[in-house]
Amino acid sequence: MQAAMAGFALGFSLILAIGAQNAFVLRQGLRRAHVFAVCLTCALSDAVLIAAGVAGFGALAAAFPGLEFWMRVFGAGFLFVYGARALWAAWRGGQALDAGGQAGGLWPALLTCLALTWLNPHVYLDTVVLLGAVAAQYDDRLSFALGAMAASFAFFFALGYGARALAPVFARPVAWRVLDVLVGLVMWTIAWSLVAG
Repeated sequence: MQAAMAGFALGFSLILAIGAQNAFVLRQGLRRAHVFAVCLTCALSDAVLIAAGVAGFGALAAAFPGLEFWMRVFGAGFLFVYGARALWAAWRGGQALDAGGQAGGLWPALLTCLALTWLNPHVYLDTVVLLGAVAAQYDDRLSFALGAMAASFAFFFALGYGARALAPVFARPVAWRVLDVLVGLVMWTIAWSLVAG
């Protein structure tokens, strides 16, 4: 139980930081667009990465030194484009939350979700490397991994469905513009940290 609680606490603290993935889940939750599928995709992706880290694949990055560089390049490029799209949406404006509006396709939402997850080097550093390294300190690594996975499921579903409480705020177009600006700046900040770090 101690290992599971430690895994839950560490997993939750790592995922709590605002990033590309979390911003996307929040946006989908506000739009009430494919919330369950998006939350499940994020949580399952984290579970796979956590399992890989705990199983010892954290050594992969050490075995292939060039892998981290290319992960950074591709991740930064993707985040830059995504951030530019968010800033362009803020510049255009005119968007407001409409519960009866078009939600967009399921597959585009899932593909964006997968890209924001699997092309983000920070996800690998947090789940595979960091959680994998900490899990090695516990005799019961399975419980640690299950605790960290439970944190991902709890966080993403709370974020996706909890966003509905903010729906009245996002009924105004200016709130979407502010959110798009913040998302764009967060994406560009993360992209810059990847190429500068």
